[in-house]
Order: sequence, then C-alpha cells, then structure tokens
Amino acid sequence: MGNIKLLDCTLRDGGYINNWEFGYHTIKDVIRKLVESQVDYVEVGFLRNCEYSKDAAVFNNCREIHNILPENKGNTKFTAMALHNKYDIDKLEDYDGKSIDALRITFHDYDVDEGLRYIEKAIGKGYKVFANPINIMGYSDEMILKLLEKINRIKPYAFSIVDTFGSMMKEDLMRIYSMVEHNLDQSIVIGLHLHENLALSFALAQDFIAMKSGGRQCVIDASMLGMGRSPGNLCMELIMDYMNKTQGGIYNVNPVLDGIDDHIAKLKQIEPWGYNTAYALSAKFNLHRNYAEFLLGKGRLRAKQINQILASIEEGKKTAYDESYIEDLYEKFQNHEIDDGALVERLKEQLEGRTILVLAPGASIAGQKSKIDAFIEKEKPVIISANFLPEAYDQDYVFCSNAMRYEGLRDKKNEIKLLLTSNLPDLSEKEEAVLDFAELSFDELGTCDNCVIMLLKLLIRLEITAVYVAGFDGYREEGDNYVHSYMLSQHTKGQEENIRIKKYVNELKKKIRIIFLTNSVYEK
Repeated sequence: MGNIKLLDCTLRDGGYINNWEFGYHTIKDVIRKLVESQVDYVEVGFLRNCEYSKDAAVFNNCREIHNILPENKGNTKFTAMALHNKYDIDKLEDYDGKSIDALRITFHDYDVDEGLRYIEKAIGKGYKVFANPINIMGYSDEMILKLLEKINRIKPYAFSIVDTFGSMMKEDLMRIYSMVEHNLDQSIVIGLHLHENLALSFALAQDFIAMKSGGRQCVIDASMLGMGRSPGNLCMELIMDYMNKTQGGIYNVNPVLDGIDDHIAKLKQIEPWGYNTAYALSAKFNLHRNYAEFLLGKGRLRAKQINQILASIEEGKKTAYDESYIEDLYEKFQNHEIDDGALVERLKEQLEGRTILVLAPGASIAGQKSKIDAFIEKEKPVIISANFLPEAYDQDYVFCSNAMRYEGLRDKKNEIKLLLTSNLPDLSEKEEAVLDFAELSFDELGTCDNCVIMLLKLLIRLEITAVYVAGFDGYREEGDNYVHSYMLSQHTKGQEENIRIKKYVNELKKKIRIIFLTNSVYEK
C-alpha cells in the first residue's frame, strides 16, 4: 500500500455545498477525526484573496490555517488549494513546517502557462505542489503530451488526473493514465480526482489501483460521504475500506463514519449531492456542471428536455460556463417546444397500413425517374417530400424543417399539405401541422437537423415499420448533389457529413426498415 496515498478534500470540495461555512468547531473536529483515521493528506480548504472568518474553510495565508490544525498530526500531511487567478502568491509565506505541507494549484486548458508559472513560484517557496489541470477530459492526446513536457521541466511534487465534469469512463482512464505514466517524470506523483456524475467514481478508483504501475507513487482524492459540489466525489469511507481489504491498508474508518454522523450527513439538507440524471447528462457531453444546474434551477424542464438543450452546446462553450449563452439556448428551446401529440395521432390514423415513399431532393430522382415511376404505379404509396416541392411527382405531404426552403413554400401553403417543425420562424398560431423540432432533431447520438433523418424519426413515432426512400443520395465532391440548382448552398458538405448521417441511418435501421429505391451512399 505504501505507494498509494489517500487525500481527503471534504473541507475544500465539500465547501461548495455550504459556502465553506462549516463552523470553527466542525472544521477542527473534521480534521481531528481524519487524523485519527490515519488518512495521508487532509485538504483544509482554499487559499483565496478574502476576508477571513474562523468559521469558514477559506484562508488568506498559512498562519490562519495553522490555528485550526491539531497539535498531534500523526503521519497526516496537510494541503490547501489555490487558483492562480484568485490568490495572490505574494501572500504565501515560505514553507516552515508549521502549517500546510503542500499546495494544490489548478488551471484551465486556456491558461496553462499562467498556472505553471504560479506553480513554479509556489515550489520556490518550499512547498510540495500538486498541478491539477481542470477537465483533463477536455484535452486532446496531443494537448496532454505537450502539458506533460512542460510539467517535467518544472517538476512539481504531483500531477493530477482531474475528471472535473465526471465524464470519464474506464476506457478514458486507461488511455489518459497510460499517457501520463509513460510520459511523466518518474519522480512525480500521479493524483486522481473523480466526480460522481455517472456513479462511477468508486469503480474507477478501483480500476486505477489495478492499472497503476507498481513503482509509481499515487494519491487518490475522496471526501466524507462523497461530499462535494453536486453530484459529489468518491466516498472516503468506501475507498479506505477497499484499501484495507485489498492493498494492506491500515486506515481507521470509524472516525470517518463518526464525522459523517456528527457533521456531514445533515449538510445534505442544504443541497443533496449524489447521482442525479441531469448531472449525468452534463457528464455525457463533458460540460461544465453549471449548465445542468442552471437548467435544473428553472424547475420546469424534464431530464429529457435538459438532455436536448445540453446536446446543443457548442464545443467552444463547454468548459467555461457562460450563463447568458445557456439562457439564450433555453429561451430558444422554450420558443420551439410544442405539444404535437394530437397531430401525431392524426397522422397515425392517416398513414396506418399505407406504403410510404420519402422523396429527398437528390439528383437521382431525375436520373432514376423511370424506376421511381414504376414503383409509384405499382404500390400507390403516400409520398412525403423532404424540404422541397418536387416538380415531377404529386406528393401528399411536404415535410419542411429548413427556414430557407420554407420561404419558397410559403406562397403554396394553401395548395399543399405541409408538415412543419417548430424551429421555423413566424409560424402562424393557427397552424395545425407543426411538429416539435427538439423531439425530431435530438436522440442519443446527439443533435442532427438533416431533414430526411428527422422525417424518418417522425415515421418511427407514427409506428411505421418500413419506408421506401428515393433521392437520399449523399454528398459528392463532383457532380450534382441536388435535383434543382437553386438548392445548392454556399456551405459545401462532403464526406464528413456523409459519415455523420450514415451513423444515424444505421441507428434508425434498428427501428424501421429502410428500402432505398435510388442509389445512396447510406445504403450499404
């Protein structure tokens, strides 16, 4: 067990629940109980530029921390955390062995160099320093390797794998740990900080212990009862017991259990941390948890709707929380969301038992017209065109989800049966055939607003078991992509879009039989 240590972060990470206002007695008693448990490190709170209160686990300097530490420290070491842009490093006294032994410093992927310069200054003051990059799941492999090169040059005490948004799966941990193990200087300790978004922290901690190199020193973070910013952390009492049973640990779990009973359990009344579907969804998309918290706070969204909104967050907005951005997404979602249940039931009745032909606007509906004509003559299908009005065919419905294409259909609204999606602008309040855009554009694979994909999802909602498709050709670099030149867009799509759509087609084939009448890159 000697090369695996445990670090308790209850007073620091748990402070997000109660604004770090544990109370002086509780702070001292929690620390005392953790020392009795023989935990290796106790993180006592944050170092910040603040107005100090003895009842809060937030400090201006190490002298204030010294006042809360027990005289008998046993073998336990003490740490605090600092964000490089929230604590003036000049306030940090030189290490004298009377207060904290180590400092944990965090930084984002966009301010790595500032964070590393801060770390160097803390090392210069004599402290062991943990480098804790926020949201390592947001780093590409190349970014991780470049970061490790910089870490090796300044040689902090430890480098932590921090799963900030709780999105890590076993395969992710294996990949990231392998890179860190093989590229990090052997003298540097590897840390692990997990969150409970996917209810995997205890399982991942066990995986980490199993996969770690025998010669590498490691530190695993945990907290009493998993207390931490929702949905919380790895439970200290669980990992201690596991270490005792499997790694020859000598931790005393009883003081931790007493601390939970005396101080921590009642704090769940403030904010009940633990697994929550909304936080699982934020982890699914590797998002800042504040996005889920914002949507939960609205109090009028179901988990499925939160899922739909989170799925639409742009890549560049995922890591740094932007409240005005998520507010805008929420308002747009509310404006587009409708109850289309009555329309769906009516369409079910109209299409029940009928053969369905979807006409997409690919060039093949002109090039292979005789084949389509023969099928129509024989089967007498219900024809639904996708985002266009075919000139050579008499369609029964036009399904439209594109604002530009809708403009071209406005003049013929009274002549054709339109099935519109709720994202289109200026829909009449009296319009009967409007379908919920989010319901058709979103699923487990993410958001896809391709018209044919959305139409196929609608047919699945209508309990149609088979559909014939023509003109769903796919995008080509050469030749005509559309049956009409006016449909060409300045935004050229190609092979990448084909791959994305084919993934959706393959998924939809599990729910509806798709028969291609004309050649398509999505057929095989």
